[in-house]
Amino acid sequence: MARWLWFGWLVMFYAVSTRAAAVANVTPASACVPTTTTVAQIALDGPIGPAAAEYFDDASKRAVADGAVAIVLRLDTPGGLSESMRQIIASMLACKVPVLVYVAPGGARAASAGTYILYAGQIAAMAPGTHLGAATPVKLGGVTPMPKPDDTPATSGSAGTNPFAAGDDAESRKVLNDSIAYIRSLAQLRGRNAAWAEQAVRGAATLTASEAAQQHVIDFVATDISDLLAKADGRQVQVGDRSVTLRLKGASVRDYTPGARTRFLAIITNPTIAYLLLLAGIFGLLLEALHPGAMLPGIVGGICLLVGLYALQLLPVNYAGLALMALGIGLLVAEAVNPSVGALGVGGVVSFVVGSVMLMNTGVPGYGVNLGVIAGIALCAAILLGVIVWLVWRSRRAQQVTGDAEMFGDIGTLLQPLDADGEGWMMVRGERWRVRCDTALPAGASVRIVRRQGLLLWVEPL
Repeated sequence: MARWLWFGWLVMFYAVSTRAAAVANVTPASACVPTTTTVAQIALDGPIGPAAAEYFDDASKRAVADGAVAIVLRLDTPGGLSESMRQIIASMLACKVPVLVYVAPGGARAASAGTYILYAGQIAAMAPGTHLGAATPVKLGGVTPMPKPDDTPATSGSAGTNPFAAGDDAESRKVLNDSIAYIRSLAQLRGRNAAWAEQAVRGAATLTASEAAQQHVIDFVATDISDLLAKADGRQVQVGDRSVTLRLKGASVRDYTPGARTRFLAIITNPTIAYLLLLAGIFGLLLEALHPGAMLPGIVGGICLLVGLYALQLLPVNYAGLALMALGIGLLVAEAVNPSVGALGVGGVVSFVVGSVMLMNTGVPGYGVNLGVIAGIALCAAILLGVIVWLVWRSRRAQQVTGDAEMFGDIGTLLQPLDADGEGWMMVRGERWRVRCDTALPAGASVRIVRRQGLLLWVEPL
């Protein structure tokens, strides 16, 4: 009996010892696992457009999926398209982690659409030597005249009196009021200076980094990313319907670069590239039409035209300008096919240049076609027109090389003597012709052709 008791104690002791060893081996190891906080960095440099909106949406979702506790949106933009700006802000507001908008590096700006994005971030910061503002919306189309309203006090929270001067219209008033309401709502959501935000839209006001911090437009000025995370650490922000305390000091920063599709979209939505793609497509199809079976111009032209049209539907295009470009190209083609001594060609060049200038809304920052490209293409078209006109004039003054008119005046040699009103043979241009003359001529005499009667040539002494 004692033997069995001792055996039971030994089994219990072994089980307890094994469990303790397992706990001793596992617990310290798990306690030593580093728990580094990761912050995602997304950089928006250049105009705000469809590519920028897609890039931020894709990168922010990837960052959240990878476990980032916050997103640093580094901003340096002259502005851009309102629709793309609103897509970025919508993605920011729907993001499950805080978004820290940081205008950097030194010399960067958050102008126009960038000001709205800065206001939308849970944390707004700027590097020294940066600025923001000038957020007045730019009209993209025609306007509807509207009489000047009576002077009325400014709306609640606004700075100044009646913002509409003589000559303003219904459309610009709607756009302006909508933009003011939008940026004021963002300012109220984040607890920032709503009055200055309205002035940035209404009067294109601007601020430097230090002035923005003093007027509570931004939270603070940070020299770099590390300083930004250190100053944001411990702050309480609102993410959706929950309150979050930021723990970012010493966090590691991971960059999220654009994908291949986003980079391709950024290239083709460049207004100058889209313009050149459109022209390449049109001229490629014209070459295929003029030289059927060449294949390559038609294939390349079709691809360029489709890609260019896809880019244009994402950009602020003026369709009157597009129509003028098409008319200009049509007139140039008509001049080449049916020369009119330059009338059609000149009209085509003028129409093409005016349409090219009107094609993109140059008032939107970063979304105008390079005028040097337009000037270069217009110069090439003018040179082509000049060559066509010169060829037409030269062809009109050139001597004919076929038909009766070309034969009249040619000089030949009689192969046999001719009697008056008699017929004989002559050699002209290596050919034997039957001839007749009003006067008698000896063999070997040189004669000039004056007219033709069927296969008989009438000649006269040279």
